[in-house]
Amino acid sequence: MKVYIITEGGKNIGLGHITRCVSIYQAFEEAGAQSQLIINGDETVQDLLKGNNCKVFDWLNKKKLLFDILGRADIVFIDSYLADVDLYERVSDTAWTAVYFDDNMRIEYPKGFVLNGAVLAERMPYPKRKGVTYLLGTRYTPLRKEFWDLPAKTIHQDIKCVMVTFGGADTRNLTPKALKLLADTYPHLLKKVIVAKAFGNMAELEELKDDNTELLYSPNAAEMKNAMLESDIAISACGQTLYELARVGIPTIGICVAANQLQNIKGWEDTGFIKHPISWNDVHLANKTTALMSHLQSSSLRKHISETAREFVDGKGAVRIVELLKDSL
Repeated sequence: MKVYIITEGGKNIGLGHITRCVSIYQAFEEAGAQSQLIINGDETVQDLLKGNNCKVFDWLNKKKLLFDILGRADIVFIDSYLADVDLYERVSDTAWTAVYFDDNMRIEYPKGFVLNGAVLAERMPYPKRKGVTYLLGTRYTPLRKEFWDLPAKTIHQDIKCVMVTFGGADTRNLTPKALKLLADTYPHLLKKVIVAKAFGNMAELEELKDDNTELLYSPNAAEMKNAMLESDIAISACGQTLYELARVGIPTIGICVAANQLQNIKGWEDTGFIKHPISWNDVHLANKTTALMSHLQSSSLRKHISETAREFVDGKGAVRIVELLKDSL
């Protein structure tokens, strides 16, 4: 079986696409089938791809090379905000089965599977089209292997530890702001701060950290999972990481950093996992974050939020997708 997974990522666009594509790669590996990742990325993606069978090149501008690699593939995934309709149609015509990640009904997809693992994605008005099958909702949320099986989240009586994570690039430079707020307002709390290679603010973070701050540099999936399990709450952007946080069951203060996160936010707000999400450029960002921190002091509320989140994401989305596709061949 020839399986290829095409996506993009890097310091200017983050790593969320790569993270969820790695989960599909892992699920094929678990099922005894080999696959290959094809990434349009820069040097910041290397740690995330370590140990995987992958090619990194600008496939958007080297389409001949891309399709020479694909040949007559059995299954091809595309996860992109940049690829045009012509490329999707060519993949659909070339591969036996094509699968398209989608978040916001970006284009009119050709025949194949449209995959949207966002919370409540089944409510979106996708058009019924001949030859197109939709895989919608958190039943199909692809998470990395480390998040497939997890213990129940321990909910402490008091908040002792806060995790701060703003994705693989932190393009809005929010990590220093969050760290300063926590250091000034809650100096007694432990702070686990995720720092990726694409960050341009590392020196600032080093200056801001106090004795209760742990900077986690480019953590792998196991290290991310452990940081989540050890933290009582999180302050996070609202992209792919939000699904890992929900899987662990960590109550989260969500901050929207891009328009493509709005669907995620609306869905999670409807479930009750995210309360009063904040825009990255809100002039009252600090005050609203502090208010939500106070709101989450209640251990019973945190327990309810944790249980709600875990009801929606069971971690098996990637496995379900691979099983379904293997059966369709």
